Amino acid sequence: MLLVPGDPLNMRRVDPHFAAQAVAARELGVPVARIDHDALSVDGVPAGEDVVYRGWMLTTGQYDGFAGALEERGVALRTGADSYRAAHELPGWYDGLRLVTPESVWTVGDDVAALLTAVGELGEGPAVLRDYVKSMKHYWDEAAYIPDVADAAAVERVARRFLELREDSFAGGFVVRRFEQFTGVEARTWWVGGRCVLVTPHPDTPDDVPAGVDLVEVEPLVADLALPFVTVDLTRRSDGAWRVVELGDGQVSDWPASRDPAELIAALFTR
Repeated sequence: MLLVPGDPLNMRRVDPHFAAQAVAARELGVPVARIDHDALSVDGVPAGEDVVYRGWMLTTGQYDGFAGALEERGVALRTGADSYRAAHELPGWYDGLRLVTPESVWTVGDDVAALLTAVGELGEGPAVLRDYVKSMKHYWDEAAYIPDVADAAAVERVARRFLELREDSFAGGFVVRRFEQFTGVEARTWWVGGRCVLVTPHPDTPDDVPAGVDLVEVEPLVADLALPFVTVDLTRRSDGAWRVVELGDGQVSDWPASRDPAELIAALFTR
C-alpha cells in the first residue's frame, strides 16, 4: 500500500504534490490511502503489509509517533522508526559512508561552545555547517560556509546565524563537514533493499543529470547499511571522484519534476 498526504484544502483528495504518484500506484494495482499530514492523523488508513509512505518530511519524533499509530491499526511500514532515523539524520549513516563522503563532526544539541570543541577534530581549513538534517545553503556566506574552522569567531558567527534561520526547525545538533570542491550537478540515486533501482536528476536541477555516475565504491557501503528505502545524492569532486553529498530516507525525498513518477512506484512495488 502507498500512503500519501491528503490535500489540506480537501482531505478527500490527495495532496497535489503527490497526486501523480498516487495515480501511478492505482494503475499498478497498488492500494492508496491518505493521511492528514498536519495533524499526523491516520484515521481511516486500512490495515496492510509492506506499506510505503511518500510525503512531506517528518522529524524523527513525529515519525516515531506516526509509525506507532499505524502499528496500532495493523499497518506495517516498510521503513520502521529506527530505519527512518538512521537515514534521515547524518549521524545515522555517516560511519557507514565515511570513505565516500566529506569528513564530518557533530554535536548533540545547539550549544555553540560544544561546536567550537568539536571542530577541533578537523584541525583547520574550510568547512560547511548544517544540522543533522539540513544546511542553509541558500545563505551560503552567512549561515553555511566557514572559511577556516580554526577561526573560532567565524565558526561562532556562522553557527549563530544558522540558529536564527533554522529557528524551531533545528534538528539534532550541529554538523560540520569538511569542504570539498565539487563540479557539476548532483545525481539522485534511489535504493530499495540496498540495491540502486533508479538514477535521476536532483530535484533542484530536474533537467540535468551527470553522465557516467559510478556506484562501484558506494554500492557495497549502502547495501551494508541495510536500510529499506533511501536516496543517495552524488556529485563529482574536482579530482573526478564520485562523492556522497547526502543520504536521505526515500519516503520524504523529493522526486524530480522532469521524470515520470510511475518509474518510482514501479521500482517500489514490482520487485
